[in-house]
Amino acid sequence: MRAYLASSIGAVCTAALVLPLSQPTSALAAPRITAPRDAEAAPGSTWSSTQSSTQSSTQSLPLTALASDRASGAAPEQEAAQGLVRRAVRPFSLLGVVWDDADAELHGTVQVRTRARATHGWSGWQDLETHNQEHGADPGTTERDAATVRGSTAPLWVGDSDGVEIRVRAAEEPGTEEHGGEGPGMEGPGTEGAARELLPHGLRLELVDPGKDPADLAGPGATEIPALSKAETEASLAGAGRAGRTGAGRAGPERARSAKPYIGPRPRIVTRRGWGADESLRERRFGYSKRLTAAFVHHSATGNNYDCRQSASVLRGIYRYHVKSSGWRDIGYNFAVDKCGNIYEGRAGGVTKPVKGAHTLGFNANTMGIAVLGTYGGTNPSAAATTAVARLAAWKLGLHRVDPRGKVTLISSGSGKYKKGTKVGLRAISGHRDGFNTDCPGSRLYGKLGTTRTTAARYQGR
Repeated sequence: MRAYLASSIGAVCTAALVLPLSQPTSALAAPRITAPRDAEAAPGSTWSSTQSSTQSSTQSLPLTALASDRASGAAPEQEAAQGLVRRAVRPFSLLGVVWDDADAELHGTVQVRTRARATHGWSGWQDLETHNQEHGADPGTTERDAATVRGSTAPLWVGDSDGVEIRVRAAEEPGTEEHGGEGPGMEGPGTEGAARELLPHGLRLELVDPGKDPADLAGPGATEIPALSKAETEASLAGAGRAGRTGAGRAGPERARSAKPYIGPRPRIVTRRGWGADESLRERRFGYSKRLTAAFVHHSATGNNYDCRQSASVLRGIYRYHVKSSGWRDIGYNFAVDKCGNIYEGRAGGVTKPVKGAHTLGFNANTMGIAVLGTYGGTNPSAAATTAVARLAAWKLGLHRVDPRGKVTLISSGSGKYKKGTKVGLRAISGHRDGFNTDCPGSRLYGKLGTTRTTAARYQGR
């Protein structure tokens, strides 16, 4: 394949393909908050003071018991609610909540409101998806067992902001209403006589500044992999097959075959360099599966309050949150798609290869994760986004001889929905909820997957 690529799109794009590259404000009346002098981080936060204006950075703020819910003498995690009162902070655009134990679950609600830098107006309260254990590396893997891994909510994109307020409230334990509310956490005001779940230990608010879009893209590495027609894509397979037979290069899963190559045209893909990934953040090694058999479709759950000019910033924010806040080796998704239908390279390792991601707990082996940027529980995904998912699946699954309409058998490594070792029959294009008890990718996006399968198959010429 490299021989063909070198002649068709140039050596730099060959490296990109085969090798890793390197709101609306409310009318809420509130006192105006003055930013800390010299934009110092708020008390209790951590901040890398060496970051330049083009680099990403994170403020990490420990949550404390809210005065209105403080239970006298209780441990912090036994409080009915934790949070932070409204405060000024360094500029950020994406946020999330993390806690110490990746195996602990946050049973409750997480709500935030933020102040926009441009208008100084405060948003209304917004909910974060608690994401309890549904994303991340598979149990028993080096990535999952790393000491840096934490529990985390989904990140939320809020746009350019410089103020924040947050409240995390524990859920009531099932059945306590009819038992007089006996249980832990009862003493504090605001519990209304009902026992509450314990909050995870070490709750922290992570505020991510994704940095500026890279202004100077000179140097090695391509910013995008250009689209090919179906004929050109099929010719690339024939070229790879000839190289394999003559020893001029190693043929991968995309090698030519005597049968008709059912593969969709290669779509345009913005590389990691193109969206400004800081390669110094991720682990240097790469992880691969033996083969690719299926695709899981996700939504990023970061909200829909972004425009496509901000997509690269949203990705950089998610990337930093996954690595520095959640403790993963790289961004969890293999690919991302924005509402305008742009496709982005996700986890590093080569877009044609079966790179092992951290997107569907229990089923990361032999699959790829495609995240549509946004939240699609009550909002319909754009036609451009769903078309892009179909085009990407038709091409990538086609490289590995997978029919998008087909069914596959995957073995769970332990997902909460399926015990470790369970053989599970799934669609070649499945939603995250098919492998885990979750709402992801949102009911509106999940409802489009039938059409996505038939469209992808048509792109493959089936």
